Amino acid sequence: MYLDGEEWQAYFRDFRRSAFRLEMHQTYTMPAETPTVRAFLAGEPKPRQFNSPWHRTIQDHAAAGRTMTRAKIVVRPLTPYNRYLFDWCIPGNVAAGEDYRIVDLTDRPDPGLPRQDFWLFDEETVVHLNYRDDGTQINRELIRNPDIPSYLAWRDLALENAVAFRAYRT
Repeated sequence: MYLDGEEWQAYFRDFRRSAFRLEMHQTYTMPAETPTVRAFLAGEPKPRQFNSPWHRTIQDHAAAGRTMTRAKIVVRPLTPYNRYLFDWCIPGNVAAGEDYRIVDLTDRPDPGLPRQDFWLFDEETVVHLNYRDDGTQINRELIRNPDIPSYLAWRDLALENAVAFRAYRT
């Protein structure tokens, strides 16, 4: 089952305990981000209130005791898109209460993570984020009857091999 619009947004509004994201790609080509990525690459200042609706979502969940965690896989040198994330996006997410971690595979082998981006909600619901090689999202797919122990193991493996964003040095 593919998710879009309100049906997709409901997962971020309605999770009860936790939301975890594994980010595998080095570049994401999201149409909604095109203007801000272009502005960042042109050296323009970050707009005031950048990403504030998302930050309010994170803050609301944190205030209610729900956790939002990500593990971002990187390989140096950082792509222009990852530089955009590191400078404009991730710091605001962290300040809002998201636990954002970095798994740097530049000088070490992959510890056994899947090649699949996914969200894991409440340790029971899995949504795959499917992308083309250029980072363009194809769809968001709700996985029916997921092998939850595998997703929990991949989450734990990513987090065991990660450092907090604030501690990461490029």
